[in-house]
Amino acid sequence: MFYIFEPDNIVLSGFLFNGMKKEDCFYLGKIVKKYSFKGELLAKLDTDQPDLYENLDVVFIQVRNSLIPFFIESSQLHKSDLLRLKLEEVKTESDADSLLKSELYLPLELLPKLKGKKFYFHEVIGFTIKDVNYGDVGTIKGINDSTAQALFEIDKDGIEILIPMNDQFIIEVNRKQKTISVETPPGLIDLYLDNE
Repeated sequence: MFYIFEPDNIVLSGFLFNGMKKEDCFYLGKIVKKYSFKGELLAKLDTDQPDLYENLDVVFIQVRNSLIPFFIESSQLHKSDLLRLKLEEVKTESDADSLLKSELYLPLELLPKLKGKKFYFHEVIGFTIKDVNYGDVGTIKGINDSTAQALFEIDKDGIEILIPMNDQFIIEVNRKQKTISVETPPGLIDLYLDNE
């Protein structure tokens, strides 16, 4: 497989579609409604930079627990965070109906690389959290983003420690050493460990 990256846009070309797995992809968004009677769809994108995904050639849509490639005939942004899609295989309103509420995915390789203290949630799973005052806290086993403040879910010898993903707490993300250095408020980590 090969990818072509054009300035300000991501284009997927020459892709081999054999056995794309969800763990090899990132969530791009969800089809939220139909746009026309000709099978056009509107997808709500889960990104701060929707314009990066305006000129894709193909997208993977989850259909019955499988990722199916759909070639894109045309696409354009609609109201800033919605992507209007005309898929080659979707010709009628009933075709479009069958894809409503389906999730869209793209291969992980297409994610723009982040630098500095910015990171993707999936990227830091397995990283070690180091606190400047406490030392090694533990290993990130997940990210809880269902609360008002996203949280690192950290495993320390079987004990779960939750640290807010606050920009003020994060000092450094070291991708080579797979560590995130933080400075948490005094006593936060001890709250989880004092009960044991």
